[in-house]
Amino acid sequence: MSTAEIKNFIENALFEDIKDGDHTSLACIDFDSVNEANLIIKDNGIIAGIELAKKIFNIVDKNIEFLQFKNDGEKVKYGEIAFKVYGNSIAILKAERLVLNCMQRMSGIASKTKIMCDIISSRKTKILDTRKTIPLNRFLEKLAVKIGGGENHRFGLYDMIMIKDNHVDFAGGIDKAIINTQKYLSENNLQLFIIVEARNLKEVKEIIKHKNIGRILLDNFSIEETRKAIKIINKVCQTESSGDINEKNIKKYADTGVDYISLGAITHSANNFDLSLKAK
Repeated sequence: MSTAEIKNFIENALFEDIKDGDHTSLACIDFDSVNEANLIIKDNGIIAGIELAKKIFNIVDKNIEFLQFKNDGEKVKYGEIAFKVYGNSIAILKAERLVLNCMQRMSGIASKTKIMCDIISSRKTKILDTRKTIPLNRFLEKLAVKIGGGENHRFGLYDMIMIKDNHVDFAGGIDKAIINTQKYLSENNLQLFIIVEARNLKEVKEIIKHKNIGRILLDNFSIEETRKAIKIINKVCQTESSGDINEKNIKKYADTGVDYISLGAITHSANNFDLSLKAK
């Protein structure tokens, strides 16, 4: 995401929260009051969003001093301090909730991603995220996945071809969907990576008849079916597993030799990480 897009996100988020003023702070705190506050870690895991927090405070008030003690991706524990801010009291309070909302969400995702990555760290399989993210917050959530050690899948419908079950059914079958796709790319002079979802071994066999397929997504395959599919594909293209994969079975899926495992749960089911901004 570009610097301009991040700035736009921060400004829109601040407007949502403040609109015509933080009236509580304006009412009870002197306009020129100066204070400091610590970002206190109240959980164990991976911290994420510190660089974003720095940008938020800078946009709210460029005179706020930001003293950083932890880095994004660092393992942290309860009671530690991530950073300290010093400056105008009202400005600090304007930024507080946006900083906490972003960092708690991002650190939760990074921590969950790290757990999954650690389980299969001795395998070649890589962890991917999905598009199962909060609308307009995808760039934050995918950044958190990267901070936690995972890799990003496509960012949207625009940057990759991903032929899923509904595309296949609406197109009239896998062969037709793939042929139509390759014709579309050629006619529009587009070079996009192609992933095709397979629902069973029969569809896997249909897919590998076509050239220029980048990856086959094995959707809701059992571990044994995954092994069979990997053997059929025989490294003709990349492979990806998805569907009902969790901490208990992810190692067994990785053991099949699949290249990637995509997990919606690392974003949509991550618990918020407990953080608190406290006046010193």
